[in-house]
Amino acid sequence: MFVREEILIERLKEDRHTFILKLNDYAGVIHLHSDYSHDGRTSILEIVEAARANGIDFVMLTDHDWLQAKHDGYERSYDGVHLFIGIEVTPRYNHYLAFGIDEPLITCDLSWIFPYEDEQDISPQFYIDWVRSKGGLGFIAHPDHEGAPRFHVKQFSWNDWTVTGYTGIGIWDFMTDWQSRLKGYPSALLSYYFPAYMLCGPKKETLKRWDELNRTRKVVGIGELDNHSTIKKLLGIQFHIFPFSKAFRFIRTHILSEAKFLEEDKLDRAMILSALRRGRAYIAFEYFESARGFSFVIMDESEVATMGDEFFLDDLAIVQIELPAKGKIRLIKDGELFREEVGMELTCGIDETGIYRVEVYLWRAFKYRPWIFSNPIYAR
Repeated sequence: MFVREEILIERLKEDRHTFILKLNDYAGVIHLHSDYSHDGRTSILEIVEAARANGIDFVMLTDHDWLQAKHDGYERSYDGVHLFIGIEVTPRYNHYLAFGIDEPLITCDLSWIFPYEDEQDISPQFYIDWVRSKGGLGFIAHPDHEGAPRFHVKQFSWNDWTVTGYTGIGIWDFMTDWQSRLKGYPSALLSYYFPAYMLCGPKKETLKRWDELNRTRKVVGIGELDNHSTIKKLLGIQFHIFPFSKAFRFIRTHILSEAKFLEEDKLDRAMILSALRRGRAYIAFEYFESARGFSFVIMDESEVATMGDEFFLDDLAIVQIELPAKGKIRLIKDGELFREEVGMELTCGIDETGIYRVEVYLWRAFKYRPWIFSNPIYAR
């Protein structure tokens, strides 16, 4: 295979301009709460300003169970920052992010008055189906959230995996990751002052489940922030956890699109939804290094595919991964490590069908830290 692989790589290098996709990369933040949520403290305009200061192109707001911010006219573009308003359906367990809908799920409206009460539980399949019936798309939120019992943070995991019809799941949630470090007062203080150095990346069980789900159908992975900008007291000291100006430096979801934003709100929102629905996206932790410029394609002499695409494998194809900075690149096939290399690119041949995705780790502060997690390419 190796001789054939080298010959194909050389051919594709010669015709590189023909095969590399020209896609626009937009960085966004998905799942956050404003003062329209009962547990949020920051106004929408302040959130938008923090997004602009951090170079974020779009923000997908998910206040609990209602769309009043949308009805109040906040869903629009703010000088280059596109604000998209969805909801987080929040019964006791099985939280769900829904976008592209114009009304909330009426059954859940009571949670605004009685948040997280057990009697407000409803079937997850019911609200997944309801979102689909309205033409929206939805994502299972923080599926493996454990909470922080030492600091009275409840667990909000997803516990019904019999459901179908959802667009995707959150594979890396900032709050899930951060709160899992809160084992005692010393670790809590370290996590508060140095959160970027305490994060561990997506949970192994989340990635394993995601890989298994993708064996049967496309399940799009997104990154979540789940920030509320709350104020807590610890040992009599008041802590602001976290202002959006700081929180926006962490986990983002990049979408890839053939078209550029048109600065027309309705069309740009449709472009964001289309990219997410297709899985044309990757998740990045950008505190240490911007991920913009990351590329992952599979190609042969007649076809090229990127994240979220299907690639029809005839015989031999080439995987091409490129980074904006040096990192440890891990090519994952069907949930198992297929190839690993340290550098700014990885190029290799494949001759087997499978589900291929990429993980990248960045060397910072004496260790490799999680940086980029791509959606798969489905080689059929």
